[in-house]
Amino acid sequence: MSILVITEHREGTLTRLSLETLAAALSMEKPVTAVVLGHSVGALASQLAGYALERVIALEHSLLLQYTPDGYCRALLETVQAREPWLVLFPHSYQSRDYAPKLATALGRVLASDVTGHRMEDGALVLVRQLFQGKLNADVRFAGEAPHFASIQAGAYRADTLPAGTAPIETVTPEIHAADIRTNPEAPFREAQRAVDLTAADVIVSVGRGIKEAENLPVVQALAEALGAELAASRPICDNGWLPMERQVGSSGQTVAPKLYVAVGISGAIQHLVGMKGSKVIVAINKDPDAPIFEVADYGIVGDLFEVAPALVEELRKER
Repeated sequence: MSILVITEHREGTLTRLSLETLAAALSMEKPVTAVVLGHSVGALASQLAGYALERVIALEHSLLLQYTPDGYCRALLETVQAREPWLVLFPHSYQSRDYAPKLATALGRVLASDVTGHRMEDGALVLVRQLFQGKLNADVRFAGEAPHFASIQAGAYRADTLPAGTAPIETVTPEIHAADIRTNPEAPFREAQRAVDLTAADVIVSVGRGIKEAENLPVVQALAEALGAELAASRPICDNGWLPMERQVGSSGQTVAPKLYVAVGISGAIQHLVGMKGSKVIVAINKDPDAPIFEVADYGIVGDLFEVAPALVEELRKER
């Protein structure tokens, strides 16, 4: 049972979400083949070949120089039919949302989108995805025969866990004709630039309702500064205008996976957890020992944040 991962690239660089999708595939402990599409993508294929993959397939064609749903579907339909994978994974991006359902439908399959986790039960793959803006977790099992299709949510898996390796590269020229392309692509869609990109932070200190009022924010800001961390927040803090929306973590904010995530005064509503549960190490500070945040925390401190945070700052400053 093999896995085919469809990667994406922007301006000659593989997207972080593509690498996270590779990490998801490798964590399933099946042979993984990465696919990169475009024109003159040899350098990208070589980068992918540096990971512990079974193979890298470079789909090279002048009609793949710019993304079009018709071109991608045509090239990938040919590839999937030839390779007969058990599972095809996509990054859950604007681009894959455009063409992945079309590709799955062409093969009489469905797409499980926005996946945040997985497990094996009795030899069957169970995917986890959120419903109703993260208020519910749903288990998804595929019916019917392979191949199965799914897309991986940003931040659900860590790209820095990818093991190194040496994979062979196979260059393929798919059969695509200009008449197959029904759209005239314009400039690629770009998300609005955020003033704060929490996804790039190695350390994040996030504050919740336990802070009580905006005037108390300096208590947590001091902890963030002592750790060299970005300051983030749960939704209520941003809804109240205490911190800008660009610092919100959760289902309606940014999805992050830092090396260290410190949750201060955050109870752990599912809407927040879906945005940070991929963090490598989670530390929770909350005076309620039954707060849901402790269920995902690696380390927990049960106590008043107004006592714990200053004490941590004092100790951190001593270490300097």
